[in-house]
Amino acid sequence: MTDVDEILFARDGAAGVVTLNRPKALNAVTHRMVGALQAQLDAWRDDPAVACVVLRANGEKAFSAGGDIRALYDLGKAGQSEQALSFWHDEYLLNAAIRDYPKPYISLIDGIVMGGGVGISVNGRYRVAGDRFQFAMPEVSIGFFPDVGATYILPRLPGMLGTWAALTGDRIRANDAVASGVATHRVASARFDELLAALRDGVPADAALARFAEPPASLSLPVGLIDRCFAADRIEDILAALDTLATTSDVEGDFARAAAATIRTKSPTSLRLALAQMRRGGDWTFAQAMRAEFRIVSRVVHDHDFYEGVRALIVDKDNTPRWQPAALADVTDAEIERHFAPLPRELPL
Repeated sequence: MTDVDEILFARDGAAGVVTLNRPKALNAVTHRMVGALQAQLDAWRDDPAVACVVLRANGEKAFSAGGDIRALYDLGKAGQSEQALSFWHDEYLLNAAIRDYPKPYISLIDGIVMGGGVGISVNGRYRVAGDRFQFAMPEVSIGFFPDVGATYILPRLPGMLGTWAALTGDRIRANDAVASGVATHRVASARFDELLAALRDGVPADAALARFAEPPASLSLPVGLIDRCFAADRIEDILAALDTLATTSDVEGDFARAAAATIRTKSPTSLRLALAQMRRGGDWTFAQAMRAEFRIVSRVVHDHDFYEGVRALIVDKDNTPRWQPAALADVTDAEIERHFAPLPRELPL
């Protein structure tokens, strides 16, 4: 497969169709894919024959499991952190371009969508969840932070749902995705081709989606519990609330025990960064959120935990990261504020 083959473009009737084409790599988004998608969106923006853009993916396991983290890890370990930063710079600008795209941008999401895959899909106007849809932002597991617009997206989910998603990295499935606003429509995977055919034939996006979408379901996640336990402004207090509930032997106790155990495996610095994002992002515009994320990544790319997390989970796969600091109490407020501080060269939004 050549670099060009990683992402495919075609005009199909009135639709510009983008296909992620790295199924063996779970459609992880590379720097070349970012550049190619940006260039194609720029061309289609001014093409009167293209009424909408449709994003889909080849492969059954994942729509896109994220960015090409291993490549970024290798660059950083080789002392080329500035080259790694150029990926995030271009990726974040692409995320902003997708959010502001003047034509309907419709993502047909079937399978896992995480990290960089979220950035090129969930930031679009229409997010269509198929049968295998699973959304997650598990970046705190690798010493990173929820990015690609998560600072804006997650705080706008109902209640504390975004905080729970950011701190645990747990998955949200199709019906809950629509009920929470992560996705805009639920369409059976078997009908994706019919939906694309309608868009190709010039049926307006709203009408085509209304034709194939299933009635929305109510949230199945325990939103009351999540709201009670994840409302605090300190990770320690969130854990204390979960631990109190975990003493019960009911469904809520099981959920609380699992959530607390999961959080305790994550990078303490990443947890504190993610919680700060969730508390601040709700008041920010999308541009402000993306500028903040670029400020954070410009520091994280030089920090210990990102490389240690990728080593433990992706490279060596021993699943025993040694975080520095290892305790929440040792992550100072000043260290968190350092990550949010303005840069000499900000993201140009």
